[in-house]
Amino acid sequence: MSEQQPSTGQPGAGERPRLEPRPLHRPAVDPAQSAVFSRPTGVDSAFDPHRPETPGNGIRLSAPPPEALSKAFGRPANSPELLQRPPGEQPVDPRPEPEPVLWSANGQPEGPAWRDPAAGAVLGPPAGAASAAPSTPRPALTGPGARLSLRELAFGKRLTPAALLGLVGFVLVISLVGGVVGRLTAEGANPLNDPDATLAEVSPGKEREPGSLASLAKKVLPSVVSIEVRLGDSGGLGSGVVIDGKGYVITNNHVVEMAANAQNAKVEVVFHDSQRAPARIVGRDPKNDLAVLKVEVSNLTVAQIGKSGDLQVGDKVIAIGNPLGLAGSVSEGIVSAVNRPFRIEDVVFNAVQTDAAINQGNSGGALVDSTGALIGINTAIVSRSGGSVGLGFAIPIDDAKVIAEALIRGGTVKHPDIGLNLKSVMNATVSGAQVQNVVQNGSAAAAGIQEGDVILKLGERNIKNADELLVAVQQHKIGETVPVLLARQGRQLTLNVTLKSD
Repeated sequence: MSEQQPSTGQPGAGERPRLEPRPLHRPAVDPAQSAVFSRPTGVDSAFDPHRPETPGNGIRLSAPPPEALSKAFGRPANSPELLQRPPGEQPVDPRPEPEPVLWSANGQPEGPAWRDPAAGAVLGPPAGAASAAPSTPRPALTGPGARLSLRELAFGKRLTPAALLGLVGFVLVISLVGGVVGRLTAEGANPLNDPDATLAEVSPGKEREPGSLASLAKKVLPSVVSIEVRLGDSGGLGSGVVIDGKGYVITNNHVVEMAANAQNAKVEVVFHDSQRAPARIVGRDPKNDLAVLKVEVSNLTVAQIGKSGDLQVGDKVIAIGNPLGLAGSVSEGIVSAVNRPFRIEDVVFNAVQTDAAINQGNSGGALVDSTGALIGINTAIVSRSGGSVGLGFAIPIDDAKVIAEALIRGGTVKHPDIGLNLKSVMNATVSGAQVQNVVQNGSAAAAGIQEGDVILKLGERNIKNADELLVAVQQHKIGETVPVLLARQGRQLTLNVTLKSD
């Protein structure tokens, strides 16, 4: 074997050359900058641990605190603590004392034997000092103990009776003061209210004279009824008056006209005491706008029939009915006119005019005088608005009574007829009803009345227009002969006319 030669550090024929590290270029430090930014002499780290609190030079970030604040909140002199603690608080020991072990190094318990987890459970006397004297036996309970008072129950024995009385008195005083303040505050907040207000009452009742409006209304109201007519989805309201104890009620024809020819129509009468009863139509008189109904009700209050012929203008009257569905309404007025010819379409009657309030629904109701006697059947009004303006018209009871009796007896009514077609005329010399046409075989034709004649008077009644002649004829009976004064070709003559039935 050949001996290995030591390496000389130069690369041999079979070794690769080694690269040396590139030398570091350290520029020269400016002596002026080195004097400003270099570490002070003796400092070998980034911070100077020996730097004083307040250097003599350097940059101060803020003004020093006042001396009073420094004494109150500053760190005490020569204190090593960096965190200020509340007064009286002790610093936390970073090394707490270890808890005592249950067993010593030799395997024996340090404390009593009951700390041995392997020891058996043994029941013995209660723990206590060995030398404790035996306790004195308690006396046996022989009855219920003393009861607790309210003070002991609420406060135990922490409050003396005197203090309890003082507390109760204080609470009462506070409650009284609060009530007074609340009362004064409530009265001041709403001065319009008075909780102690009491309205005085008049002890004696109001005295009403026998002939007063209230006594008359009380007398007549039970005899006036409301009439309801139903026909499918439509219907109507009106009024009526009981004129016979057997259940006969008089009303206007236009109140029940819709139910006259309809089998499924229902007519119902409602009395003053709200009692209802179905009604049947006994008969109708369209020419005078009157009708009679019949109800099967006993013990009815019947209206007292008066005399319309005795009325004078200015007499007090009362209208009672069911205006606009308000049953039992009463209004007062006077007689404005009598024997007033009034026309409603084809109906002409000799009306009693009144200013008592009459509205829709009053039709068929009662018009009574100051004694409570029935003197008219309210029928129509004249009004541009449809409401009462003091122009009401009623059929006189003298005419209505005759028609009602005829309807009750036979169901139909016959009227006297003169047999003429007329028109009203008025000029400087004459006013009356001019004959337009004479009905063949009529009463006027038999008496010799001719076309163009102007009728001035029939019986005792002066004729001013055509409607007045028609109502004048109705005041007489069929077969009665009445004198007729007329003007013909500038002269007057009187003819006797015997009225025939229509």
